[in-house]
Amino acid sequence: MQIMVKTIEKMEGLIYLEDGTVFKGVGFGARRTAVGELVFNTSMTGYQEILTDPSYKGQIINMTYPLIGNYGISDVDNESQGIHAFGLVIRDLCDAPSNSMCVKTLDQWLCEHHVPGVFGVDTRQITKRIRKNGTVKCLISTEGISLGKARELCEQASLRDDWMKDAGVSEKLVLEPLSGAADMANGAAAVTDTTSATALTTYNVAVMDFGVKESILTCLRRRGCRLTVYPYGTSAAEILAGKPDGIFLTNGPGDPEEAAEAIKAVKNIIAKSDIPMFGVCMGHQILALALGGKTYKLKYGHRGGNHGVYDKDTKRSYITAQNHGYAVQHESIILKGMEVTHLNLNDGTVEGMEHRDLPIFSTQFHPEASPGANDSGYLFDKFISLMEEENHNA
Repeated sequence: MQIMVKTIEKMEGLIYLEDGTVFKGVGFGARRTAVGELVFNTSMTGYQEILTDPSYKGQIINMTYPLIGNYGISDVDNESQGIHAFGLVIRDLCDAPSNSMCVKTLDQWLCEHHVPGVFGVDTRQITKRIRKNGTVKCLISTEGISLGKARELCEQASLRDDWMKDAGVSEKLVLEPLSGAADMANGAAAVTDTTSATALTTYNVAVMDFGVKESILTCLRRRGCRLTVYPYGTSAAEILAGKPDGIFLTNGPGDPEEAAEAIKAVKNIIAKSDIPMFGVCMGHQILALALGGKTYKLKYGHRGGNHGVYDKDTKRSYITAQNHGYAVQHESIILKGMEVTHLNLNDGTVEGMEHRDLPIFSTQFHPEASPGANDSGYLFDKFISLMEEENHNA
């Protein structure tokens, strides 16, 4: 498909950090000003999936890979209905993408979603600053505001820690399993998942949604799962009333300790049932807190599609996709019936855990790998096996 490429409107691009540091570049996307938490992502591709990942809600993303936009925007790579990031910072912007699936440029897409972007800045310097000082409150503007106004707006803004409460669905949603060529043609084939779309058994899975990615749901549906997606705040009683074969705790934005309602619901579910449970990212952290463990904020987090993780069970290392700013405290969880199963190869943080007696496990990284390497799809198969085993023993 040939797209009409419009000339990028020249706008002043401003990045203002709360410590007074200023970066000036060229604005693109929407003419707007926003304040959020400045983070960096090390992925070489996948900017569309990253920007539409609800886990980035409230954040301004600095991409470490220099050239962004070269394959444009497609109709099949969104992880949600819109862009959740508050802004995008890149080194070089490609305004003439080359890709047969491209339907618009990155600039056009950001304009449509009212999201500002800045290019032409030293993203390496910004990354090094975050690594040295930690994530920081940041203002991004393409409106030509003064430094005085930028300082005022940045100081006045407060950053939310509880974005998981409104990043997911607002009402219960049921999604049927995916099977056959028709479902594959409707987007399932876009997921880097080698599992067959044909399943012998249908499993009813309750999804506790804190800001789930579409590709995660697709991975479950392709394995024969009928999903009931519950909004934040749903009680344990309502979830258990649906008689699920398994419970999936999704990814999502914010500080897990702020998810008090979700922690309580998970704690009650574990106390009242032995239903298999699988948590990913935010779900992993909420599961740890529900079991009595602790979480803490990382200095600058793990965000990218190239993070090495060691699996103690398989004794193999995997390249994983990650997006999180918090981690589970190792010592706190091993005292609560959990075994640490995965470790981060860069800093040794907890990347996965499993209950010694109950069919419960979780990972900090994203096994659906979107964007990223598809090494970790076996974890979805493990969840299916746990449900199959529980059904057989029932």
